[in-house]
Amino acid sequence: MKDEQDGKGLSISSHLDELRSRVTKSVLAVVVTTAVAFIFHRQILLLLMEPAKGFDQTPFDGPIYTQLTEFIGIAFKVSLLAGFILALPYVLYQIVMFVGPGLNPKERRYLYALLPASLIAFAAGAVFGHRVLFPPAVNFLLGFGEGIATPLPNIGAYINLMLTLLLWMGLVFQTPIVAFFLSRIGVVTGDWLAKQRKYAVIVAFILGAIITPTFDPINQTIVSVPIIVMYELGIWLAKLGGRGRKKAARELSGADT
Repeated sequence: MKDEQDGKGLSISSHLDELRSRVTKSVLAVVVTTAVAFIFHRQILLLLMEPAKGFDQTPFDGPIYTQLTEFIGIAFKVSLLAGFILALPYVLYQIVMFVGPGLNPKERRYLYALLPASLIAFAAGAVFGHRVLFPPAVNFLLGFGEGIATPLPNIGAYINLMLTLLLWMGLVFQTPIVAFFLSRIGVVTGDWLAKQRKYAVIVAFILGAIITPTFDPINQTIVSVPIIVMYELGIWLAKLGGRGRKKAARELSGADT
């Protein structure tokens, strides 16, 4: 008995075989890039610690670790994340090649255009967190107890805090792309997003308080402002996407008549 086939004449087993093949290729790519990243784990860790210029004020001129396996565990964690980031374009390529045949031409164009834009936006958010947001935050934390306590920053806590911050900022910078995509498929409109602006500002400061590792209003504002800016950019792109959607609908209506 033949396997059940989809609308394009491909059997379910063929889909599963293709999915298995692409997942295997993606995993192998991540393994290879992780191994390469581990070779350079010291350079990666030094890059992540670069914003903490205040380390020269600590007794050991840098973070410490108190368990024998802690440093190698952090090295593996950072290498895995770096390896995944390095392999991400190839992984996304495999995803696009798998889901592409099931999409119509217009949906494929959106997919091909938005995935690279999403990568660029995530990288921009991570760079912003690394270069702009984290330095004042970590220096504030290192100097907050000056004259009362001596900071001995733990490398595990530091790296986890840094990676969490970079992840959050990378996601925040996805806001305009998500807004544009949702407007193109008719879920939201730029005008509706503009009406929610006051709520977005409140949410931005709430997220600023959650994301920021400190409690001072200055660092929270540094986080909140780019969230608001990304939302405003999302409104503009949503209006642009909405106009494009209406134009496409008019062209389709004219072709039908």
